[in-house]
Amino acid sequence: MAMKIRLARAGSKKRPFYRVVAADSRMPRDGRFIEKLGTYNPLLAKDSEERVKMDMDRVQYWLSQGAQPTDRVARMLEAAGVLPAKERNNPNKAKPGKKAVERSEEKAAKLAAPAEEAVVEEAPAEEAVVEEAPAEAAVVEEAPAEEAVVEEAPAEEK
Repeated sequence: MAMKIRLARAGSKKRPFYRVVAADSRMPRDGRFIEKLGTYNPLLAKDSEERVKMDMDRVQYWLSQGAQPTDRVARMLEAAGVLPAKERNNPNKAKPGKKAVERSEEKAAKLAAPAEEAVVEEAPAEEAVVEEAPAEAAVVEEAPAEEAVVEEAPAEEK
């Protein structure tokens, strides 16, 4: 029989209250349990002593019998000093969410827009250079055919 030390929800809608229980892992969350080991009231302040109450002697007994605490109960036991603190790794914690990424992309696009306007202002100057190119081509046409081929190649690169 696989034993768990877990939270069983009680309390009304929108007002959670949990019992810390030792139960068979096959039983439903709020179903039959073997022993009530304490309570947890998440509505109280985090520094309140009434928030988490547990009978540590019975918790130690069930742990010695092979009962496995759930993640949330294990954190409570670590805070109480019953279990050694485990090293946890959550690499996604520091990553921004979808909305934050979208906002930063929009901000980057707005900042890039003035830079694009500056490029647009430079464009007429480039057009002036292009307008001068046909004048050079007229000069090239007057030259012999071999020279025209050589001079046209730089004009294409521009």
